[in-house]
Amino acid sequence: MRELKKKEYAHALRSQYERLVELQRWIIAREQRVVVVFEGRDAAGKGGVIKAISEPLNSRYARTVALGKPSERESTQWYFQRYVAHLPAAGELVLFDRSWYNRAGVEHVMEFCSPPQYRRFLADCPAFEKLLADEGIILLKYWLAVDQEEQDQRFLERATDPLKRFKISPVDLKARNQYRQYSEARDVMLKATHKPWAPWYVANFNDQKRGRLNVIEHLLTVLPERVPPDEPLHLPSLKEKPGHEKLFDRKFWIPQAY
Repeated sequence: MRELKKKEYAHALRSQYERLVELQRWIIAREQRVVVVFEGRDAAGKGGVIKAISEPLNSRYARTVALGKPSERESTQWYFQRYVAHLPAAGELVLFDRSWYNRAGVEHVMEFCSPPQYRRFLADCPAFEKLLADEGIILLKYWLAVDQEEQDQRFLERATDPLKRFKISPVDLKARNQYRQYSEARDVMLKATHKPWAPWYVANFNDQKRGRLNVIEHLLTVLPERVPPDEPLHLPSLKEKPGHEKLFDRKFWIPQAY
């Protein structure tokens, strides 16, 4: 498949942005609570698709949640507890850059949790998500699929690019040689937690631009309801001449380097 040109990608994304804004208006107007979970291997493209979705949205009603390693106190809580604190209120969309599924993936593969904790998660997770659905929360879950050769190419790019190097963690480096183990953990996770009230969707992310467009298109399709489109606003004329930013002391201005 040929590579998407920048103009093609930008044009398609612009069209989707208008629909994403309409979707957010529906979420706000109908006081919906929407959670979208993004899971996948390291360097799969979770951050990029979340950034693309959130770019045109009002940040007051759209949040990204990317939790780090649990604190000592959090590690003694009910496993789902710290994620519950980030669930949406009425009119909000929450995008999880990794989620409670850490336990089914990285924690299990890297042995950060015990086998009993892992088995307990697989048993409890569908019940937890059923509680969310029964409460009226819309939950969508995406697994971003990427081949090992493509994943390693992205690792190489991150390792050599000073603007991306921060994305590589010691855990990422260890995980490079555990592609098969992550595949096995993914399959077990999908089988145990794919339910009618919380389905999984898999997106091909070997081509990140196409992957983003496909995920956004799917998101717009599975949440099809809309409110009537906004009509253009008519701004009345200003009552006075346009003003200028005049400060009593120029020392407050930063230098104009550009």
